[in-house]
Amino acid sequence: MKKFISKTSILAALAITLASCQKNLDLQPKNDVTAEVVYKDINGYNQSVAKIYGSFALTGNSGPAGSGDVVGIDEGSTDFIRVMWKAQELSTDEAVVAWGDPGIQDFHNMNWDGNNIFMKGFYFKAEYQVTLINEFIRQSTDAKLAARGITGADADLVKSYRTEVRFLRAFDYWALMDLYGNPPVTTEADLIGSGLPKQLGRAKLFEFIETELKAIETQLPAIKDVAHYGRATQGAVQALLARMYLNAQVYTGTARYADALTYAKKVIDSQKYALTPNYRNIGLNDNNTSPEFIWTVNYDGLKTQTYGGTTFLAHASVGGNMNAGDYGLDGGWSGIRTTSALVSKFTDNNDKRAIFFSNGQNLEISSLTTFTDGYAVPKFQNKNSAGVSGPNATFVSADFPVFRLAEMYLIYAEAQLRGGGGDAATALSYINALRTRAYGNTSGNVTSINLDFILDERSRELYWEGHRRTDLIRFGKFVTSAYLWPWKGGVKAGKAVEDFRRVYPLPYDDVNANTNLVQNTGY
Repeated sequence: MKKFISKTSILAALAITLASCQKNLDLQPKNDVTAEVVYKDINGYNQSVAKIYGSFALTGNSGPAGSGDVVGIDEGSTDFIRVMWKAQELSTDEAVVAWGDPGIQDFHNMNWDGNNIFMKGFYFKAEYQVTLINEFIRQSTDAKLAARGITGADADLVKSYRTEVRFLRAFDYWALMDLYGNPPVTTEADLIGSGLPKQLGRAKLFEFIETELKAIETQLPAIKDVAHYGRATQGAVQALLARMYLNAQVYTGTARYADALTYAKKVIDSQKYALTPNYRNIGLNDNNTSPEFIWTVNYDGLKTQTYGGTTFLAHASVGGNMNAGDYGLDGGWSGIRTTSALVSKFTDNNDKRAIFFSNGQNLEISSLTTFTDGYAVPKFQNKNSAGVSGPNATFVSADFPVFRLAEMYLIYAEAQLRGGGGDAATALSYINALRTRAYGNTSGNVTSINLDFILDERSRELYWEGHRRTDLIRFGKFVTSAYLWPWKGGVKAGKAVEDFRRVYPLPYDDVNANTNLVQNTGY
């Protein structure tokens, strides 16, 4: 089996939750298992780290649903990838959704508040994951291991896990920082029940994440092999730092483009990654063989069953005249499509990155809640590169690419254009490498690039992979009238919205329960 997580049994959720979460959502421990029981031997550590990794792909301990990680809220709204995708894509020109679930149309209408169920779900899921990680770190000190008789190779293994989960915590906090700006922060030093979590401020949180990542960068494996697929490596750390530095001016007020270029270059120069030869294979169910992926959230139709992740992306993209079986599925959910703004980024039919289904679909959207308004986007499928369907027609086996080499090429080029150093000819060569793959030859190559081109190229290359909101904010086009797309702000022609919507609100539940928290401006 290709997946790391699916090889390992997943422990029942640890009996720990944030004190503030317990107050506002009645989040309670699943059972009375204590840390001394969970971590009594090496098997407990193996199972616990599997649970931590698995929580990025799953919503609970009884997939596809049941025994949810976050109690007191609908389990379906706590899937990490599904909700992150909604927040990053449905709020932009790249995606709309037909469904009428409470709060889901708020994204494209850009009128959300602190009661939005999806943003509450993501917030509490990410904070829950941080809590699991903090406990793992507390339980993996040298003294704890020695007291439990864990020595030698087993102790070394646990210490390697400790470094991996520090990366996962940094990634959780990056996501919270990007979406919510100034979330509460806890570490292993904050014992459960010792007090309500406090905010650091967005700039200080950035510094914390940066310090953590630099501390573990060389401690993680530099290799890329099957054993480390979907796990933290040096490349994953460097990719996250490159992405953070590219957005540093938004996060901290200080530009860090030279650092963004440096860390993107580290990934590129490692020569451990290469572009997937066929762009259309990026979203297929054998994409675990891609030489391009740096870090992924892993799915398996038999072993990691969930209604989120790529199962959501594949099923929700199918409807209208589409035959679900053509995509390896047992049915479509008639949900997500794109707007004409994304379609127009592809200026000719030779760019093979344009994975649209238009038969029976209207290019222009008259109704957000009509699936046939807007082109469908079957980028993620349950077929492999040979056209063979996955082992389960309901649950999809395609992995979700969190970081891939193409993003590093684009970061290098943008940082170079923004004055981050580097070499203009090299930046152009990276862009043309992407376009050569897209066209199958050099006919789509360009002789010069500028920032507007880079923004469009990022959309062509990375659409539906959870980047667009962050990109539009960095370019000053998310909330302003500088760029309008269909139904932006709930108006068919699009409109500007309030500046404060560049971050999502902290859930009202948490702000009301935790007197240490200050709500984001405007909410």
